[in-house]
Amino acid sequence: MSESLPVRCPACRRAHRYTAPAYPCACGAPVAAPLDPDRVPDAAGHRSWSEEWVTVRCGSCGTRGEWPQPELGCPCGTVLRIPVVGERADARAGGGTRRPAVPTVPVRSARDAVTAAVLYLRRLGHDDIRRADQRPTSGIGLAGRGVLAQLDPSARPATSRDVECLWLTAMTESATCLYFSLAGYTVEARARADTLDVPLFVLDPSGAACPENAPALTLDADAS
Repeated sequence: MSESLPVRCPACRRAHRYTAPAYPCACGAPVAAPLDPDRVPDAAGHRSWSEEWVTVRCGSCGTRGEWPQPELGCPCGTVLRIPVVGERADARAGGGTRRPAVPTVPVRSARDAVTAAVLYLRRLGHDDIRRADQRPTSGIGLAGRGVLAQLDPSARPATSRDVECLWLTAMTESATCLYFSLAGYTVEARARADTLDVPLFVLDPSGAACPENAPALTLDADAS
């Protein structure tokens, strides 16, 4: 059962009860961030992409995964950042060793799709993922050191133009690139991606990134 904790908004002093959301680990067990009752929630101010994540260990299999930072929106408009026990400590303890496979997040919204894509990119070893400085022609851009990804959460298949624009932007930034889509790709987009060696992935409802072409299969095998 997810942990519940009484919290009070520091702005309006309104009392709330927060229940930590549970996400499915790769082993299938539900995992919820352990809330810290000895620390006072603070108001989220300037948002940093790296601060949107906390490291949580699965109590069933021991796998460490990175999950969204627990937050609560107060009716007064303040967003409360809920403290977590050992917050982010484990994320820096692994050194250069390869982390276990990252759990997936069920995709029910565009924000869930972003979370799923970021978790997969972290599985590939990119720990510094943020919103891309340059907004793509469609969808959402994600960037890290040496990598550029595009996520299309719309209901339309990605086109060859979408793939070409991502590839061109990555070339100008001397970065590798990959594409995530919820609705798949047109035949032309797949052919163009194969020509340009752009890995294509489809995010299924469970949040898993499914390789859709040969470059994606190669990338996925290297990450396993």
